[in-house]
Amino acid sequence: MEIIVTATGRHLGRLAWGRRRFACALGRSGVTAGKKEGDGATPLAAMPLRRLFFRADRSPRPATGLPVTAIRRDHGWCDDPASPLYNRLIRLPCPWRHEELWREDHLYDLVVEMGFNDAPPVPGRGSAIFLHVAGPGLAATQGCVALAKADLLTLLAACRPGDILKVVNA
Repeated sequence: MEIIVTATGRHLGRLAWGRRRFACALGRSGVTAGKKEGDGATPLAAMPLRRLFFRADRSPRPATGLPVTAIRRDHGWCDDPASPLYNRLIRLPCPWRHEELWREDHLYDLVVEMGFNDAPPVPGRGSAIFLHVAGPGLAATQGCVALAKADLLTLLAACRPGDILKVVNA
């Protein structure tokens, strides 16, 4: 399945597959073909859906055909271009700059790892590009794509290995 995300505003978009359409949040800096670490932009790219991470303490395992991993308190994602673990799942504590996947907010209660800059990672080209739960009012992301939780659950139920999320300009 190909999922198309079309930018419709500075940090807003429309996610579509088949006849389904959902509003989504994009990076605070909009979209870009020249993604760089920390720029706050969502990459204009075709990204395979790798696997779903979820908070088992907050909800049951979601229905999906994607590989599924329960998030642990020691899960992180390295976003430090100086690290040999750049743009990879890591175990905490870690001396390199990173994101924690176990968050107090609900943004990563469901988080899909997307294949961007990962085969192999190029330091500084961008990391931790995820599909995750949107913040209130579809708040801008740091470069990810985010959906309302109910919409994300609907999408996940249709996802299978090999599915691609493609971000395009309007």
